[in-house]
Amino acid sequence: MTSMSTKTLPGRGDTHEPTAAQPDRSAGRRRLAVRSTARGRQTRAAWILAAPFLALFLAFMLLPVVWSLLMSLTDTQSADLRTPLNVSFTGFDTYVRLFEDEQFVHALRNTAVFVLVGLPLTLASGLAAAVALNSGIGRFRAVFRVGFYLPVITSVVAIAVVWKTLLEPRAGLVNTVLGWFGIDGPAWLADTRFALPVMIVMAVWRNLGTVMIIMLAGLQSVPQSLMEAAELDGAGAWQRFWRVTFPLLRPALLLTAVTTGIGYLQFFDEPFVMTDGGPLDSTLSATMYAYNQFGNGNYNVASAAGYVVFVLIIALTVLQFRVLRDKD
Repeated sequence: MTSMSTKTLPGRGDTHEPTAAQPDRSAGRRRLAVRSTARGRQTRAAWILAAPFLALFLAFMLLPVVWSLLMSLTDTQSADLRTPLNVSFTGFDTYVRLFEDEQFVHALRNTAVFVLVGLPLTLASGLAAAVALNSGIGRFRAVFRVGFYLPVITSVVAIAVVWKTLLEPRAGLVNTVLGWFGIDGPAWLADTRFALPVMIVMAVWRNLGTVMIIMLAGLQSVPQSLMEAAELDGAGAWQRFWRVTFPLLRPALLLTAVTTGIGYLQFFDEPFVMTDGGPLDSTLSATMYAYNQFGNGNYNVASAAGYVVFVLIIALTVLQFRVLRDKD
């Protein structure tokens, strides 16, 4: 009798054990939910911490910038502050009238001279001082660094007052020293030939310390092996500086050129304290013109002049990046 093998078939109520462990999808979902919750808490905490800065930025930075732009496109005057919605939209008419104003064009010319003469002199003087401190001066190097940098941390108003006292035509130290040599010194700040050059010299003296510190850091980062290799190839001191050192100083030169150029385009304190824009508007700057227009209640003209300076800053910065950026 042949025995037949019997197979037990699972019934409806029987449970079928899986041969392989199924992934626990619910645990993965819980982990994702925990991570999302933690990320949400971090995001809310970040917004809460940033809220005071954002509120101050919106109230005192972004809103005034937008409002001044709107004022430059309208006929807003000081009398319109109580009824700001009653002003008329004039488009770019204010900008057209601005460039038809000979005083503003003269102020732009003074600003251009201040930047085009003062910026290269500042960069060259700061670089020369950095090279001297890096190689030519051994003793008292720290003293020289502090001496060059002191004008940077001194108030520009205090410096302007001191320079104004030194340049007094009768009792000033400069004309007194010139008198010892039989030279009759001019009225430096009352002469249209000397007033703006004096401010350029003062600005160069005051700002070369910043350029010197940054250039000195760049010089000390130049690999000595490159200098030794250039010297072995027969390069002289000037060739080593121009071919090896100067190209490696491009980042430092770009930084100082951009920051100094922006400051020079906005120069205001020197003429405000020393000459009040005179004599005969020979030291009137574009920012001082905007300040005077604001004081006269011409808010639309003042805003338009401010945005002209803003566009000039952007143009100068883009030009400097194109010229001084690393070619590699």
